Amino acid sequence: MSECPMNKRPDPLAYPFQDSERLEVDPAYARLRAGEGLGRVRPPFGDPGWLAARHEDVRAVLADTRFSRARALGDDAPRLVPFLPPPDTIMAMDPPEHNRLRKMLAQAFTMRRVEKLRPRVQHIVDEQIDALEKAGNEGDLMRSFAVPVSLTVITELLGVPYEERDRFGGWVGVIFSPDHPPEAAMKANEDLMGYLAGLVARRREQPGEDLLSVLVEARDAGDRLTESEMVGLAAAVLIAGFDVTSNNLGNQLYALLSSPSHLRQLRDDPALVPQAVEEMLRYIRPGTGESIPRVAAEDVELGGALIKAGEAVLPSLMSANRDAAVFENPDTMDFTRTHNPHLAFGHGPHHCVGAQLARLELQLAIETLLRRLPGLRLAVPADEVPWLPPQAVWSAPVNLPATW
Repeated sequence: MSECPMNKRPDPLAYPFQDSERLEVDPAYARLRAGEGLGRVRPPFGDPGWLAARHEDVRAVLADTRFSRARALGDDAPRLVPFLPPPDTIMAMDPPEHNRLRKMLAQAFTMRRVEKLRPRVQHIVDEQIDALEKAGNEGDLMRSFAVPVSLTVITELLGVPYEERDRFGGWVGVIFSPDHPPEAAMKANEDLMGYLAGLVARRREQPGEDLLSVLVEARDAGDRLTESEMVGLAAAVLIAGFDVTSNNLGNQLYALLSSPSHLRQLRDDPALVPQAVEEMLRYIRPGTGESIPRVAAEDVELGGALIKAGEAVLPSLMSANRDAAVFENPDTMDFTRTHNPHLAFGHGPHHCVGAQLARLELQLAIETLLRRLPGLRLAVPADEVPWLPPQAVWSAPVNLPATW
């Protein structure tokens, strides 16, 4: 094992990196990949940790059970939000405990079940486009399309009453917004968890066909899930299915509308949409781009360097997706790319269980918009589209003004 300068514990860099706009990626990631591969960073909360930038190292951290999520629950864990997930949530568990929750959740997201959702997702997309057309020939594709499509799909899956959906969106927006103080984010997180607990209680009294009813039945029939575990699963599904998916859709629409050649390519050949969605998942910066930190349970060699037991690593999915050792011309968005082992949905035990549903939403939303609104284009120059600030957890348009 090499005694590289990294093991001397260099002074940490402020993180998130700030030198990026819109779809740009901060050059600090490329410097890390070309250099030691790992760098010390200091996020807004917790102690400094290592940032893994190379595809090989990121995959290793995500798959190696010596890197523990459960051990990253101390107040000193490096993180971008002020609060920590409860220890019995799926996001904070390690195998084998994690396997029990994942197996149960995965039953709701099998390929067959997701495909059965296709007609309903298509209907939701069409309804939102109907509303856009009814309002005139211009609108905001974030607030009037990406957000309501993703929010409707995921809340219907969970079984949230229609009239209560905006409360969900409001809480999630505060939790991940840089415009609110930490106390407001923590309060919004508490309110969200309290609401979900109440919804679980309602589903026990009035079960339906939704995901929460399935989880309640499993809890009551076999005592396999605790109340807290059910709430944690619901929160994980909500955040991934709403906030992450809506921002991904907004980013992909911006990428298309700001690049006439790519837009024309999909209009000329709609069969390319699934491949284009995968390439945009790889290419587009979703935010800071790192997964939940892992803490080394023992001394581990990573990329030729020693990560000491107790040290945290933040695996950057976004940086891994720009690694020239894996992707030819990684900084080019290429819809004809065939070799594309991107890590947008993670890797290993915590690979996103809802990845197929997210793909379905993105594909249907983009294909239908381009088919039904053939004149779709930005209503303002691309560089005037308002964007979330660099310090935000996510990277996405605030608004996406378009006309058709």
